[in-house]
Amino acid sequence: MSTQSTRLAARVMVAPSVILLFVWMIVPLALTLYYSFRFFRLLTPERAGFNGITNYAWFLNAPEFWLAIVNTLVLVLGVLVITVVLGVLIALLIDQPVKGQGVLRILVIAPFFVMPPVAASIWENLFMHPQNGLFAAIATGFGAQPILFLENYPMASVIGIVAWEWLPFSTLILLTALQSLSSEQLEAAEMDGASALARFRYIILPHLTRSITVVVLIQTIFLLGIFGEIYTTTQGGPGSASTTLPYMIFKQAIVAKDIGRAAAGGIIAVILANIVAFFLMRSIGKNLDA
Repeated sequence: MSTQSTRLAARVMVAPSVILLFVWMIVPLALTLYYSFRFFRLLTPERAGFNGITNYAWFLNAPEFWLAIVNTLVLVLGVLVITVVLGVLIALLIDQPVKGQGVLRILVIAPFFVMPPVAASIWENLFMHPQNGLFAAIATGFGAQPILFLENYPMASVIGIVAWEWLPFSTLILLTALQSLSSEQLEAAEMDGASALARFRYIILPHLTRSITVVVLIQTIFLLGIFGEIYTTTQGGPGSASTTLPYMIFKQAIVAKDIGRAAAGGIIAVILANIVAFFLMRSIGKNLDA
């Protein structure tokens, strides 16, 4: 009896937060779904009305839609590869007993606390600027022409900026997992004659597998909505070369003032994000159960 009353009391105490969270999520989603079936353009408010799936048809048939999908996936995959590979290497490096280890760790995680537009502006003006940037100065010093990163390699530039922002997160997670590895296991393998590469391949990397899957899942959720870095640097250009799905939705909502089309794009983005999350959860679940 006491157990049932305890469970009931726990449910009563948790209920307000669950209801608030549900309302917080369902109301914006319901409004987005509602406006996605309506003609609602701020420049012509008198024409508001139900228009069926016209907004969805326009979005799916837009010339830049599929390019935006590809760019979004390329951005996510590119950042994941860079942050996971470099995260493992940096975690191994700063896990070594060296002087100033604490300061080094602070410097490694510092980029994670920089706001995305600020980080993008720093990279655009201090590093990638074709006249005054650091990369231009290095190229000029070697007698080469400065590279127009944002003009000639827009997606690669955005991937590099976003990867720099998210690298501290993956490094911190992987470093925490690395420090939980038994040193006795590594010492035993070393005494048995295992090389550093063999110890990494057969002991360290399998131990980091779960942490890597967690990093991939969390980062993917956030990377699917990357917007600030593109807005600050390339504005989706040149042309549509760096336009992602979130930026395409932004252009419809803010530039074209077409709330109906933007809402339809938002619903499409939610569906695609859930599809990606579904397959990620399946693959990650298998890794965690292994």
